[in-house]
Amino acid sequence: MGTKKILLAIKKLPVSDRILIVEKTLKNIREATLKKNLETATDALFEDYKSDGELTAFTSLDFEKFYEKSG
Repeated sequence: MGTKKILLAIKKLPVSDRILIVEKTLKNIREATLKKNLETATDALFEDYKSDGELTAFTSLDFEKFYEKSG
């Protein structure tokens, strides 16, 4: 189905359904944009994290068990 047909079909829907479509579409766009931004940031910093020990110094503690003291 092409864009024109989709838009015509949407126009025929009740307002509540049209609003739902807009909300879902915007949510999808935001999620896709966030994912793309995170992937770009990851790619940009990957080499730094791979070669700079100061950036990964605390990863040696990843498997340590930490417990909060209860008051």
